[in-house]
Amino acid sequence: MKASVDQSICTGCSLCPDIDPAVFEIGDDGLAKVKVDEVPADAEDATQEAADSCPVSAITVG
Repeated sequence: MKASVDQSICTGCSLCPDIDPAVFEIGDDGLAKVKVDEVPADAEDATQEAADSCPVSAITVG
């Protein structure tokens, strides 16, 4: 599973790293970014929860 953040619509709300700090972090620009190439198997549920919880739907998983 891979995750991505559309930085053109991310608001930097910090919800995704709060939900799934193993996969997401806030970069120096104040926007969320994915910090792994592949989502670890034990983080897949949290990654999906982060995507579902994103208020601007900036996260894609697949």
